[in-house]
Amino acid sequence: MVDLVFAAPQPVLVPVADGRFFPVRRVYCVGRNYAEHVKEMGNDLHDPPFFFEKPADAVVIDDAPIAYPPQTVDFHHEVELVVAIGKDGENIAEADALAHVFGYAVGLDMTRRDLQAQAKKQGRPSTMAKGFDQSAPIGRVVPAAQIGHLQAGAITLKVNGALRQSGDLSEQIWSVPETISYLSQFIALKAGDLIMTGTPAGVGAVVKGDVLEGAIAGLGTIKAEII
Repeated sequence: MVDLVFAAPQPVLVPVADGRFFPVRRVYCVGRNYAEHVKEMGNDLHDPPFFFEKPADAVVIDDAPIAYPPQTVDFHHEVELVVAIGKDGENIAEADALAHVFGYAVGLDMTRRDLQAQAKKQGRPSTMAKGFDQSAPIGRVVPAAQIGHLQAGAITLKVNGALRQSGDLSEQIWSVPETISYLSQFIALKAGDLIMTGTPAGVGAVVKGDVLEGAIAGLGTIKAEII
């Protein structure tokens, strides 16, 4: 028996549509993967993809409310397709990438936009803008064996019933296979990893009391109230 200094953290488990649970290892996020969002943020469409991480315990499940975080006055929503990796791999060929996908979910990449802008201006990491507590609400994972691999379909986000973000998965600059292949050249992907694949245009600020509803056609929804 291992003599722990204190009790080990509980694993982060995301519900699966078939009644099982998906244990989360790491959360990777793709930046700037929809052209209109790249434009609204004032960035270059020709830039290669880049990635940042959120800690596994930033994941929020079961449509639970999320707290308005400290140290920001510009808290933004970003609805995203989440890819759940179910098979280890590195230097994965694009043609083989989908074999590593267990399933998909709807997620929210919550962002302290003012801290992100400050970090960008100062050339510093954006960890405090992206990787804070409760910054990754995730809906239930639907196995690819059940719904196939999503290449197109509406992705939307409403705030208090009003449409804020609207796009289509087909508008992604880097497809899911391309993203998996590219990322696996830098790190070894493992079963339990989640990849948030970028957001369409229309990101904006939310305040306490707002109710966010994200949806992807053929996949499902996610709901979160800001408290």
